[in-house]
Amino acid sequence: QVQLVESGGGLVQAGDSLRLSCAASGGTFSKYSLGWFRQAPGKEREFVAAISWSEDRTHYADSMKGRFTISRDNAKNTVYLRMNSLKPEDAAVYYCAAGYKVAASLQDTELGYNYWGQGTQVTVSS
Repeated sequence: QVQLVESGGGLVQAGDSLRLSCAASGGTFSKYSLGWFRQAPGKEREFVAAISWSEDRTHYADSMKGRFTISRDNAKNTVYLRMNSLKPEDAAVYYCAAGYKVAASLQDTELGYNYWGQGTQVTVSS
């Protein structure tokens, strides 16, 4: 059983940067693929970024490429999401997720992940 706790959300202005963290406990962290998803009010949860369990391969939603960076620190059992040039439309609750050795074909879908954090709110003012 893996527990995930996100942190680092908050209120920022458009153009600012923010780094989200997600600390994991339980399980063998290095064997888990990790993802970030977000959900804005009235919208479905959407994929943001993922990082594989091996070789740290990363994958991003098209609208986040070049602005967001996902990384992991296996020694700290933590995954990060660095967000630059934030826009008002980036405002959402951001969730981290973990799945055991998620296949590449599933890394951008909720189906690939068994464990979810409680979410952290990101608000971007214009």
